[in-house]
Amino acid sequence: FHTVLPQPTAWLKNYVYALSGVAVSLIVMTRAAEKILVDEYGIHEARLAVIPHGTHLVSHADKSILKKKYNLSGNFILTTFGLLSSGKSIETTLKALPAIISLYPEVVFLVIGKTHPSVVKQEGYVYLNKLDALVRKLKLEDHVQFIHQYLPLPELLEYLQLTDVYLFTSKDPHQAVSGTFSYALSCGCPIISTPIPHALEVLQHDAGLVFDFENHGQLGEAVLQLIKDDALRMRFSENALHRMAPTAWENAAIAHANLFDKTIAADIQLRYRMPPVNLAHFKRLTTAFGMIQFSVINKPDSGSGYTLDDNARALIAICQHYACFRDATDLKYITIYFNFIKYCQQNRGSFLNYVNEEKEFSNQNNTVNLADANGRAVWALGYLLSIGKLLPTEFQMILKEAESMMQAALTNVSRIHATRSMAFVIKGLYYRSKHDGAVMDKWLISKLANRLLQMYRHEADMEWQWFESYLTYANSILPEAMLCAWLTTGDEAYRDVAKTSFDFLLSKIFINNQVKVVSNQGWLYRDADSKLTVPGGEQPIDVAYAILALCKFYKVFQDESYLEKIHISFSWFQGNNHLQQIMYNPCTGGCYDGLEETYVNLNQGAESTVSYLMARLAIEEILSNEPALLPLPESSPSV
Repeated sequence: FHTVLPQPTAWLKNYVYALSGVAVSLIVMTRAAEKILVDEYGIHEARLAVIPHGTHLVSHADKSILKKKYNLSGNFILTTFGLLSSGKSIETTLKALPAIISLYPEVVFLVIGKTHPSVVKQEGYVYLNKLDALVRKLKLEDHVQFIHQYLPLPELLEYLQLTDVYLFTSKDPHQAVSGTFSYALSCGCPIISTPIPHALEVLQHDAGLVFDFENHGQLGEAVLQLIKDDALRMRFSENALHRMAPTAWENAAIAHANLFDKTIAADIQLRYRMPPVNLAHFKRLTTAFGMIQFSVINKPDSGSGYTLDDNARALIAICQHYACFRDATDLKYITIYFNFIKYCQQNRGSFLNYVNEEKEFSNQNNTVNLADANGRAVWALGYLLSIGKLLPTEFQMILKEAESMMQAALTNVSRIHATRSMAFVIKGLYYRSKHDGAVMDKWLISKLANRLLQMYRHEADMEWQWFESYLTYANSILPEAMLCAWLTTGDEAYRDVAKTSFDFLLSKIFINNQVKVVSNQGWLYRDADSKLTVPGGEQPIDVAYAILALCKFYKVFQDESYLEKIHISFSWFQGNNHLQQIMYNPCTGGCYDGLEETYVNLNQGAESTVSYLMARLAIEEILSNEPALLPLPESSPSV
């Protein structure tokens, strides 16, 4: 129900009530509309489902670049859009503009959209002509632009992204929901709106301003308030984006599918198609020096600096991509990430992790344990060497340097006792052994695997088959490392522990056809009654590590249950999680930073984005060899 009358006529009330008797559920788009149907139409709440109006995911391009594209540089842009009719009350804004422009002459008001076809049929362009006359009367010709077109969606979304403040001036108090309002919010527009139910519901708690119907004085004051306060506009924009994230069309589709599954007496199953590989945000995070650590939404935060962790993972991911697609543009990025790892290596072979924006090693290196970062560097160097035969001849010097760097790093192996650090090193040695089969690699793998084996034997019993007395982060890396140790050395003890510990882990993190990795809000301890009950705090990197391990175990054991769990794990990124919301943004190619208890962290930093890509490419390898096993990508890979 887009519009619901609060005082329904008898025929409409009878019609809606009769419809509720036929339909399993009636879908409304706001809580306000739900309340009207319950209070005024007598519909039982159990027959109603609230699924918000869908919105588009956008890439959030640079506002100044877009303004330049549309010849609006230097202007403060007010915008409204939609099919024109008198109900839009555009004249309210026009009447407010003289007072605004007297203080801020750079203001330009864009009115985007054709006159509504039904209005044209009934009265022609009378309303548009009235607006044009009012513009001339108020001498606003230089400050108002009518874009009297039905714009293609990409162009419309660009106009909304360059908008500084979006104005929604509808004078219909009974308008339950507005698609134009939703689109503006999804583009991060700070909004000033009349108090329709949709606006009151969404803009509350610091997401926008509301003014009375047709009150141009209040509207003008609200616009001036936002022009003067950059921080307030930014806060409104960020709050709007987070508020509207659950309403992305992808999430709306999931909500509808789940409703059908719940209400229709049929054996249906929601299937997620594999998205194409998309390196757009991966590359956007990368400078000539390396990969930037954090991102605000999908805008790289250069002030956050760089880490060895992220660049080591990035090197692995881009090597995976090159191995899959032989894309020559990958070679530039392989060089960037390799050079960053080289930059971080110190004289005695170990690595520092944190580098600031000025390319200086930060003090954080002195306060944080760097063992995992060192292990990831060895993993990355080993993986690079493993694809050496695929690289062009001009990479021979880099491969020799990688060999030398890895050898220097391995002089510190005897001092590594951190569980996951040893696992990362084992993986690096496993991949290097595929490159040259060195006896020394097997010896070092056995040395580290024996330490993990002893940890396992010390902790494991019939109820708890794990290496430690708790499950924390990056758990899947441990059984995968033991599997790599067996594949390299042939020691059956490593294989047995790999399989047993991995199956134990899977029994803890797969629940009701979903994967739920251990939360960073609380670890899972040995207690036999403990379960993964902490809501939220799930990190994409842990889901990605589970997928990497599942792919490795499937290729070795050809166990169909692993294949099924690969599909379930990847569907976590596509909405099969406790919030039923997507974690991967197909518009940007980025991955959101965390699945929390009640919301998704929309920032798309390096760790989450690269981890997602590593998992997606591991599945791509399986798809390329056995394409019938998983749903095919929607289209060919895109870079």
